[in-house]
Amino acid sequence: MAHVLVIGASNGIGLETVKAALAAGHRVRAFARSAARIDLPGQGLERFTGNALKDADVEAALEGVDGVVQALGVPFRDLFGPVRLFSDATNVLVPAMEKAGVRRLLSVTGFGTGDSREAIGLLQRVPFRLVFGRAYDDKDAQEIRIRKSGLDWTLVRPGVLTGGASTGRYRVLDEPSSWRNGLIPRADVAHFIVQNLQNDSYVGKAVVLVG
Repeated sequence: MAHVLVIGASNGIGLETVKAALAAGHRVRAFARSAARIDLPGQGLERFTGNALKDADVEAALEGVDGVVQALGVPFRDLFGPVRLFSDATNVLVPAMEKAGVRRLLSVTGFGTGDSREAIGLLQRVPFRLVFGRAYDDKDAQEIRIRKSGLDWTLVRPGVLTGGASTGRYRVLDEPSSWRNGLIPRADVAHFIVQNLQNDSYVGKAVVLVG
């Protein structure tokens, strides 16, 4: 079993990943500014209060882990101003991982990031850019930094996120010609992440996940 650090563990895909990793028997270090409020059972859970933009916090959180899940998010209200969280946090995390010798990184970005932007339908592009443009420009920079690293990375690009339990019936699209948007529960994204913590099938690849 792995000892995994989940950054952005207090809600969304990060919290679902914590749940899924614990259920699979992994040890989890749940990193968030509000980590103390993560209300989950399990002896394998360590709540780690920290700021993803602070070198000292990230370096301390990396001690003794086998891999990292980066699942950051910003509130909807912050999408309409400058967004730097994704790239700034990655600029802290990548060199800290390289220094610590922790190689495995699964980073959640999103469909429409990087070279998957061209796969967005014409009718979706204008509203997508209007609402998510600033955040996804920053996610582009996040992915570029990860690709330039020496880590064993996988870029996880889910489609439109929904709630609910994991179905296990999602598609992993790893070829650009197959990329498309679609709905997917956060719990299914977490399932993919946990399944690939110790699997190198998608190392060095960007995958789109849809239901």
